[in-house]
Amino acid sequence: MNPRALRTIAGIAVLVLLGLIAIRLIPPYVENFRLQQYVNDLAADAATASQAPESIRASIVHKAAELGLPVRDADVRVTRTETVFKIQVLYLVHVDLPGYSVDLHFRPAAGGT
Repeated sequence: MNPRALRTIAGIAVLVLLGLIAIRLIPPYVENFRLQQYVNDLAADAATASQAPESIRASIVHKAAELGLPVRDADVRVTRTETVFKIQVLYLVHVDLPGYSVDLHFRPAAGGT
């Protein structure tokens, strides 16, 4: 084989590998985006601020489970003062790739400043 054909084959192999990695990495980001939107909607709803923190936490954990995200009760923090209402979620998704694994850390949050 000539060098140009080898470079072409190597280039295609690299693109295929990058595509396979993207197939494994993109879904957790998409689901995190959906969870972030849900948290934003909860924080924007005035009725949510009057709910018990445990109820809000359970709602978020349930939604995360629907999305296939490993969020536990301990990962959700609901803070309420007289002027500020905040929801913070911190969780990680472990992704195994060929020859490598990575932990993706996500921090969806919404609420007052």
